[in-house]
Amino acid sequence: MKQLWLTAKLDIVESLRARWFQIYTLIFGGIVALLFLFGLTESRVLGFIGLSRLLVTYIQLTMAILPIFVLITTVRSVAGDREAGVFEYLLSLPVSLSAWFWGKIVGRYIVVFAPVFLAMLGAVGWATVQGIEVPWNIFGYYTALLAVMAMCFLGIGMLISAIARSTDMAQGAAFLVWLTFLLFLDLILLGVMIQGKVSPEIAVTLALANPLQVFRTAALALFDPQLIVLGPSAYVILDLFGAEGYKIFALAYPAALGLLSATIGYFLFRRGDLP
Repeated sequence: MKQLWLTAKLDIVESLRARWFQIYTLIFGGIVALLFLFGLTESRVLGFIGLSRLLVTYIQLTMAILPIFVLITTVRSVAGDREAGVFEYLLSLPVSLSAWFWGKIVGRYIVVFAPVFLAMLGAVGWATVQGIEVPWNIFGYYTALLAVMAMCFLGIGMLISAIARSTDMAQGAAFLVWLTFLLFLDLILLGVMIQGKVSPEIAVTLALANPLQVFRTAALALFDPQLIVLGPSAYVILDLFGAEGYKIFALAYPAALGLLSATIGYFLFRRGDLP
């Protein structure tokens, strides 16, 4: 456990010095600042006003930015160290492979989640100073949603990194995975399903296998419990899960997917040719 935390600390220190982390932090902090600057807390959409309106917009923007940032930066972890010859040096130190691998995950998770959470926390602090009501239920659920989103794509990134033999291959695979998830959101997927005359239940089940679709639908469900904007697909989802059940599923499934991907990546990493 001590080796794990030392590895995590080392990864955090290295990330804090990296240029990508500075850009990453600036983007999410800048998003919140711009949303306040444009007076989004004073607008009303679908009955949402104040900070809740800002959080709704913030979560939608984060879903587009966070996955690709996490994937691209994470896949360089194992693949980059393999190319740099770090493993040969690692094997000469009293650090186990499990402590190194999971330590990298813990450190990277803290690094990718902290700026997103701190940006939301900053929005809450500013709203409190300005006398704007804070919707704590929305804030709490969105925080949990962002936490499992980071966990999901971090696990997928570590799996890709363990499989790929070069940094270029790892980055290309990460971009391809993100593009596949993005393309197979409901519009394209449902179009393919309709052409193939697939039943609505199978189409919705395949759509919900996409973690990006799960996050998007969960974000909508918080201010539209009946999922009216999804049309007929809402009946299948609500019949299968129920409104509250789907919110739980939206947290459990991505977290399980990320943990499973990271575990598979660890076993492939342990059995692979490290140098």
